[in-house]
This record gives sequence, structure tokens and C-alpha cells, in this order.
Amino acid sequence: MDFIPFTILREGPYGLGAVQKWIDIDEEFDLITFSQSQDSNLRWMALFDAVINNTDRKIGHLLKDSSGRLFGIDHGVSFHSENKLRTVLWQWRKMDFLHSEITVLSNLLTNRLVIESRLQPLLSSTEISALFGRISLLLENGKFPEPSGEWPAIPWPPV
Repeated sequence: MDFIPFTILREGPYGLGAVQKWIDIDEEFDLITFSQSQDSNLRWMALFDAVINNTDRKIGHLLKDSSGRLFGIDHGVSFHSENKLRTVLWQWRKMDFLHSEITVLSNLLTNRLVIESRLQPLLSSTEISALFGRISLLLENGKFPEPSGEWPAIPWPPV
């Protein structure tokens, strides 16, 4: 899951904020068609979004650079303690996880103490607990989540 551009916290004229490395995108690439494909990198992105509880995965938050590498940006509405997953990447809903996906999720739980220590300056204890609760639930269910029906499943606008 190496698709988040290098990101660092910086103090700016309006306070603390995140700065990400600029990605030179392939402007000829059809993101709309790609976002609905079964591409394995998108599948990993969908799993990442389920883990972080991303409520704003839009097509325009997917970038492909000129070498074909996929990036995901704009994760500012993530890690909420309530389940609020909203994404354009629902094509794997209810599909069983691959062994490699189960391994990654299991490793997150195995490394919980290290991950918690890195997240504590950034997230509340409730948000961190919810993160590991989501990971445990994903492993227990063994499959990608499906829309709950309690809120819109796709962010607006979707692009």
C-alpha cells in the first residue's frame, strides 16, 4: 500500500497543515473509466479506504503519474470513530479478501503498539481504537465492506 505521496506536517500562514509531494499526472489517462475497473492497485486503495474510514474517495482523488503509478490524495475526512465509508470504489464489495490482504490486515494488528504510538499525536484515542476495531472487523468478516444504507455510499460530487 505505497500510494500516498510523501506527506509532512508544516506550519503555514493559516496554521498547521499537511503538505504532499506534487505528482505530475498523465493528463491523457481516463480516470473515470479506470476508477470502475478491477485494477489490483485500486483494490488495495479500496482496502486502505476501508481501514482509514475514508468518507471522501472521489475519482479526482486518484492520480496516475506518467510511469503508471497510482496515488491517492486528500485523506482529510478519514479516521472518524463512526463508520462513514464513502467511496467510488465499491466494485469489490462483499468480495473475499485475498491472502495478501489478510496478511496486511493481520500485520496491522500485530504492530498495533507501534502504529498507536505514531498516531497518538495526530488522532484521538477514540479514533485510534476505532481504527483497530475496523481492522479486526474486516478480518473477522474476511471480505470487503458493502454500503450500509445509513448514508450516501458515494461522496458528492463523485469526481
